[in-house]
Amino acid sequence: MHSPSSTCTHTPAIRHIPRRSSLLHTFHQLIALYRSRRALAALSDAELKDIGLTADAAQREARRPVWDVPDYWMR
Repeated sequence: MHSPSSTCTHTPAIRHIPRRSSLLHTFHQLIALYRSRRALAALSDAELKDIGLTADAAQREARRPVWDVPDYWMR
């Protein structure tokens, strides 16, 4: 039997509720993608080599339009 002064250590289970993507959230994601692609385009050959990309591959990615999002965004 628990005394009134004891603390409860039971934590209720938290259900994973899928968050619907709001227009504002999508806009922020697109801005972040745009900035990432611009940063990728600005990397030096040595920096690209460090991350395993060629200059051509980096430029192709950087030139993609902002609405051309990664495949995993569509799942």
